[in-house]
Order: sequence, then structure tokens, then C-alpha cells
Amino acid sequence: MTERIAIVTDSPADIPEALSAALGITVVPALLVMEEQAYEDGVQITREEFYRRLPELPQPPTTAAPSSGSYQRSYQDLFDRGFDRIVSLHVASTISAIFESAHLAARPFGDRVIVVDSGQVSLGLGFQALAAARAAQAGADLAHVLAAIRETRKRVRVVAMLDTLEYLRRGGRVSLLQAGLGAMLRVRLFVELHEGRVQFLERVRTRLRAVNRLWDMVVTQGPFEQFAVLHANAGDEAAALLERLNASLPATPLLVNVNTVIGTHVGPKALGFAAVLRS
Repeated sequence: MTERIAIVTDSPADIPEALSAALGITVVPALLVMEEQAYEDGVQITREEFYRRLPELPQPPTTAAPSSGSYQRSYQDLFDRGFDRIVSLHVASTISAIFESAHLAARPFGDRVIVVDSGQVSLGLGFQALAAARAAQAGADLAHVLAAIRETRKRVRVVAMLDTLEYLRRGGRVSLLQAGLGAMLRVRLFVELHEGRVQFLERVRTRLRAVNRLWDMVVTQGPFEQFAVLHANAGDEAAALLERLNASLPATPLLVNVNTVIGTHVGPKALGFAAVLRS
């Protein structure tokens, strides 16, 4: 008899709710701490509200991993529903404590729960979870589900263009001097997450040039198997970029307002993309 395999991931995977529901993916919300109050990402605070409030906050918000108990309850619920195994995929362990929380939660279940470090965030993680869920839904065994994750991870690319360095400075990612120079010169910084490490790619002087450079990056990367334009409450600009890119993209690209965990560090008006390159 074929094992029933469930997929669990985190809200920073940025999988649209309709898609996670259709594929039966369990999504555990990360925590945002803002003005001494904790919120579940996407549950107790919308992303739109978060980005609206972010520039006016006297103290920068922080983020936290869900408790191990949250994961344990999710795992137990899935086993109670008749699943035999769980594959639990999480944000890169180098940038978040989420993976460790899930790993602790999985211990009582032994080898019935496999915890995977995606090395990614946003749809860099989300596309791996989607590949796993599609394989599991098609009846694949555990080895083939894990192989689907590995194959997708090798072909994932996530790039972001930051409108300001201020939020990276608050989080200790760049120095005060670098942030000040960035503001003075109106620098837009391009960053990429690769194998769990944030890499600085290049700097562009104006936003218009930066958006054009983002377009260049996309059209020279393809062809794509999956693609999403990511934004931090810059929906109109993101939609325009998606329309401009349309001829270069797969049939069903996604448009995603990124989660509060990412938003805390990149700030409002960031733009970017997540893609799975065609093999």
C-alpha cells in the first residue's frame, strides 16, 4: 500500500492560500513582534497593514519562529487524519530559528517526520514545497518526494531589489555608514539568497534604472518552469513588471506580496522575483 505523505511548511514560503489548499499543504504561521505584541503572520495581521505601519514604528519589529508545540500539533493532526509520513520544509536555517523549532518538534515522531532545510525563503522555499506536494499527491513514495525537493532546489533563484538600506541596517545587515551613503545616493541594492547565504549583487542609482535592471535579469535567466514577481506592498509596480515580462514567462506566473518576516528586513517597496529554471 502506498504511504500517504503530508507536506508542512511555514508562512514565509509565500505560497498563495488557494494553491496551498488545493495541494493540501499545511502552513504554520511565523511570528511578528511589533510594539510589544506578537502577531501570527497572515493570520492576526495582514501584510498590507504591516507595510502601512512599518515606516512609522518607533522601534523596528522583530520576528520569531513558531513554537515547537505549534509544529507538534500540526504533525499530530496530520497523523490523526491518516497520513503515514510528513515532510516538513523550512526557511534556511542560516537566517532563521524556524528550522530548529521544527526539528525539535519532530523528534518525538521519529522517522515519520522528515525535516528539510530549504536553504531558501519566500517562494524559493515555496516552490520546493509545491514540488513535494505535487509529487505526494501523485502517489510518489518518500524517496521520490525528497528527490523532487532536491531537483527543484538546484534550479531555484530568488533576487530582491531593495528600495532602501534602512531596514537592513536596523537588522544589522549593513553598517550605518553604508546605509547613510545609500540614502544619500538613492542607491537600490540587489541581493540574492543562495544556499542560505545573502549575497550582495550590485547597486543601481535610481528606482527606474533598478526596475529596468530587474527586467534585464529576468529575461536573461529563462526559460522558466515556474515564476513569481515578489513585492513588498508595491502591487501596482509589480503588476506592471509582470505584464512587461509576460512573453518571457510560464503560463501561470504568480504575483506575491511577501510575508512580514521578509518585509521586516527589506522594508516597503522592495521588488524581486523567484523562479525555477527549466531543466
